[in-house]
Amino acid sequence: MFFVAILAPILLSIYYSLTEYSGLGEAVFIGLKNYIDLFQDPVFWRALLNSLLLAVGFVCIQHPIAIFVALKLDKLQRRSEGLLRCIYFIPNVISVAVIAYLWKFIYNPNFGLLQKILEFFGYEGKFNALGSGSAIWAVLVVLIWHGFGWGMLIYYTGIKNIDPVVYEAAAIDGASGKNTFFYITLPLMKPVIKYNVTLAIISALKQMETVYLLTNGGPGNETQFLATYLYKQAFSSYKYGYGNAISVVFIAICLLATVLLNRAFAERDGKKGGKRHAKAALER
Repeated sequence: MFFVAILAPILLSIYYSLTEYSGLGEAVFIGLKNYIDLFQDPVFWRALLNSLLLAVGFVCIQHPIAIFVALKLDKLQRRSEGLLRCIYFIPNVISVAVIAYLWKFIYNPNFGLLQKILEFFGYEGKFNALGSGSAIWAVLVVLIWHGFGWGMLIYYTGIKNIDPVVYEAAAIDGASGKNTFFYITLPLMKPVIKYNVTLAIISALKQMETVYLLTNGGPGNETQFLATYLYKQAFSSYKYGYGNAISVVFIAICLLATVLLNRAFAERDGKKGGKRHAKAALER
């Protein structure tokens, strides 16, 4: 099943990436020409840059806020905890099409909520958030907001799985809330953070539906992402071989990102770690 569902399509994609193929008729073998053209394609690099920019937004903006909200929810421990948890997660259960059109109305320069807020603060003129120069930032806001619920819920679950006895011991020893967070909560949540960050980066690289419905990569190619550019080349421009070359590079980038993250979060050498913990225990 693994071969049929995953490995075989990847191998076929590699084969078609070495051909000139429109999706119909005969595929003509052209070697590495698609890859050479791809690495000389400025739109591809723009799409990759946008995907990496979104990954940074997820890791540096969405996740710190998600951890903060998860911590605050954990401390409530009342009915409001469950209610707020559901409210934060609502965007993730709404259809992507509804989300895209909702934000299109918010960004509308004639009657949108954003325009009304700007007018309230004295801004004169029409501000088109999805226009040239600001479109990529407007799209990033939507994507970071839309995916917030998943990140928050995973961190919330990780915090809930920490043994309360550890916090009680820290409180008895007089640890402040700041020290408790940095020296207990974060280290114990390391596997959760690793998992969440890996998911966030891969999600940033494969963003498709929301961007397609919101801007379709426009204006021009300003909001083009790897997945939307792949779709455009393969199914709109009928460059099926070129689209498969993008998909192969995309898989390679995802694998590289996963390996680098695993190394970044990897524990230090077991012997050194054991000696360090033993030394700390003797000192205590």
